[in-house]
Amino acid sequence: MGQDLRNWNIEDEGYWASTGKAIATRNLWISIPSLLCGFAVWLYWGIITVQMINLGFAFDQSQLFTLGAIAGLTGATLRIPSTFFIRIAGGKNTIVFTTALLMIPAIGAGLALQDPDTPLWYFQILAFLSGIGGGNFSSSMSNISFFYPKKKLGYALGMNAGLGNFGVTTMQILIPLAMTMGLFGGESRTLVNTSGTLIGKIPAGTETYIQNAGLIWLVFLVPLAIIGWLGMNNIRDEHVSPDIPNPLGGFAIITGMLVLGLGASAFGIWLLLPQTEGGLPTSGLGISKWIVLPIVIALTVFLLKMIPGAVGQNLTRQYKIFGNKHTWAMTVIYTMTFGSFIGFSAALALTIKVVFGFSHIEVDGILTHDTVNPNGPSALMFAWMGPFIGALIRPIGGIWADKAGGAKVTQIISVVMVACALGVAYFIQAAYASATPEQYFYPFLGLFLILFAATGIGNGSTFRTIGVVFNKEQAGPALGWTAAVAAYGAFIIPQVFGEQLKAGTPELALYGFAIFYAVCIVINYWFYLRPNAYVKNP
Repeated sequence: MGQDLRNWNIEDEGYWASTGKAIATRNLWISIPSLLCGFAVWLYWGIITVQMINLGFAFDQSQLFTLGAIAGLTGATLRIPSTFFIRIAGGKNTIVFTTALLMIPAIGAGLALQDPDTPLWYFQILAFLSGIGGGNFSSSMSNISFFYPKKKLGYALGMNAGLGNFGVTTMQILIPLAMTMGLFGGESRTLVNTSGTLIGKIPAGTETYIQNAGLIWLVFLVPLAIIGWLGMNNIRDEHVSPDIPNPLGGFAIITGMLVLGLGASAFGIWLLLPQTEGGLPTSGLGISKWIVLPIVIALTVFLLKMIPGAVGQNLTRQYKIFGNKHTWAMTVIYTMTFGSFIGFSAALALTIKVVFGFSHIEVDGILTHDTVNPNGPSALMFAWMGPFIGALIRPIGGIWADKAGGAKVTQIISVVMVACALGVAYFIQAAYASATPEQYFYPFLGLFLILFAATGIGNGSTFRTIGVVFNKEQAGPALGWTAAVAAYGAFIIPQVFGEQLKAGTPELALYGFAIFYAVCIVINYWFYLRPNAYVKNP
């Protein structure tokens, strides 16, 4: 089953029916759970940090927001080299190796969380390495795009991405449940605040095993690496992976390219670090994230281009996507859909905890946000719902776009996203100034769930558009590149929420997102819906 494929002619209907469909289906159904675990390990800091608050870890809320933001920055940056892995190292080799690498941060988190005295910088390093899971999306989507004919791309990419996105929901449901049991040994810790699972609250004073948040993923990662090796395939045709080395050589190339991406990420984090922390100087420069992100992206692309030999030549060929105007249009539009999905997924649990888990009371004329709200909802009961809906509906977005056209579907959901963002802004502003914020929770949650549904449909429709407007050689790299840039939403959105909550104006974050969505409506119309559009409703 795991042999290399040649003469992979899936646009021939006879070949597809007799040979291609069965092979493509097998690769897709191994790819999906591997990608799911990548999402889980990348974004589990959103749940882990909530439980760290519940266990009384000695970090303030703004510090805990940095863990999700660091993982978001690294995961997005690693999507840039991951975009090009398939041609250089082969699809099977890439998926197996990058899935196996997730064991490193999973084991690290399991060990670090057992010690309440573990310093913040150690958790930040683990969050940094968790970004490997975020990078896996680009290589996974690029790989699957080569297995299916164009008329099936909406379905295939929607299934891979949509069910892969379930890693967020799976993580948000599984981790709270796993923490209630001593599955892997180690000492339990006692909750100092109320926690919960999807089935209800867990009172303070209950024993919990927070280390299981990392260790539980080994149950899936170990068998997935083995199954991937036995069941997946490299496609050795000219337009996919014609000149790949042996597997060890492929693993070495992937490692080297990941190191370059990690180096660019570390440089970006150094630029972003505040110049002072707790009144003490740090080594950081405190440069604005809006300046740092383009620097990190450009540096990563440049470092990859400097790789000598066949790898650099391969990248030069794939970099032709940057001369295509559709690359840039779809990058912006996909940032609206997937960037919002992944960013809100990373930030929602901690936002619920900070906004609704505390009463916002004036003390000596100053509004304070540190009085525990006994009537506050459990973030761990509700945070999974949004990513669940967004992931579940993504394949539907792809199927709808196959029938109605990708740009048309994208335009509809963009209008919904603007309206929902404005509504969420209203309710979060009211809640963050109230002694009883729980009265605003259900309208807030309802609008957020609609927003998640819109992002999920838009994720499917934009990938349909990409599959149509690019040729078969550029489609894979274009999918990977747009997914890379969009993934910076996992960094930007937690950062913006953290900053605006600290400033006492969380509604400004939502107003900013709404403005961006409106800009995307204009871009989508100009490129794909207006009379004489470059490509009409692809």
